[in-house]
Amino acid sequence: MPYYHPKVRGVGQLHEWDPATNTGTISIHFLPFEEDHATGEADREGNRVKLGRVAHHLLQTIHKHGHANAVGYVKRVNHDVVVPRERFQDRYSELKNKYARRLTRSWLETTDPSKHVFEDLGIAAFLIELWRDMYKDAEFPGFVDIGCGNGLLVHILREEGYTGWGFDARERKSWAQYNGSSSMSPSGKSLQRLLLLPSVVPREVANGEQDEVGPDDIHDGIFPKGTFIISNHADELTPWTPILAAISECPFIMIPCCSHNLTGDRWRAPPPRDKTKGKSMFASLVDWVTLIAEDCGWKVETEMLRIPSTRNTGLLGRTRTKDLDEVNIAGVLQKYGGVGGYYNNVVKLLKSMPRGH
Repeated sequence: MPYYHPKVRGVGQLHEWDPATNTGTISIHFLPFEEDHATGEADREGNRVKLGRVAHHLLQTIHKHGHANAVGYVKRVNHDVVVPRERFQDRYSELKNKYARRLTRSWLETTDPSKHVFEDLGIAAFLIELWRDMYKDAEFPGFVDIGCGNGLLVHILREEGYTGWGFDARERKSWAQYNGSSSMSPSGKSLQRLLLLPSVVPREVANGEQDEVGPDDIHDGIFPKGTFIISNHADELTPWTPILAAISECPFIMIPCCSHNLTGDRWRAPPPRDKTKGKSMFASLVDWVTLIAEDCGWKVETEMLRIPSTRNTGLLGRTRTKDLDEVNIAGVLQKYGGVGGYYNNVVKLLKSMPRGH
């Protein structure tokens, strides 16, 4: 069951039809667990109210899909384009049964564990099945998760036997329990605090200040050829993902979230080329980073991931449309706004970070 469904023994839908009146009804029924007598009446009443809300929401969803089907609704997006649904669902169920309870109970962050755990389990399930296809006749080259956040996705993939590591500008509480050893990372750890300063960004010192970015604080964005790059809600690093992937000749997946330009500043991308996709900030971001990837010589595949997030667009680059020597990286950077100010933003971020790690 999805993480947001009620904790009950069973959920049922009852469809009833009255041929005399040519009308029907649909009702939702729950089979609860036996009540814990140690639970107070107020808590039991709260649970009943919550179940009522969930039932109402499920009925609304059933009505929405039924009505849409009746009036000839056409899906705006297609799922399971890259990985077949059955394979994804089987893998997701396996990972959920294996990890969900333990990961949720041991959560150290202040964010909602149910959302983040199930979201990363879904992404991991997709990647594992994707990699089964990509590397069925070759050795897995390893992965790197840029902007890895709490490190959970890295942890799950490594637990499943995939070699890789991740880095982020800020260390998280969870790293204490997820971190392990990795021969792929500069520090030998699977999770490392690093700032991304791509090799193609000029190191201009701001306002006459001394260069305070040392080699232990940064990563230049150059990875071993073939390393699979993961960019999951990496925000400032999202538009850099296809550029770094092209330079290092690495396949990638990026799952965009918040909109930033190549300098790391927040901004709103131009409206999408396809006018049927709307003009939301997110739709604009997805189209903009797709354009960057295409100009870097990538054939971009789109998969709407089955995860509990509205930001579930996965953009996959694993096929080249042109060789690297045919791509003018400097021209791409200039076309999409340039990188002026990126280095200064890195210096500012470095100064605001706690030392001693």
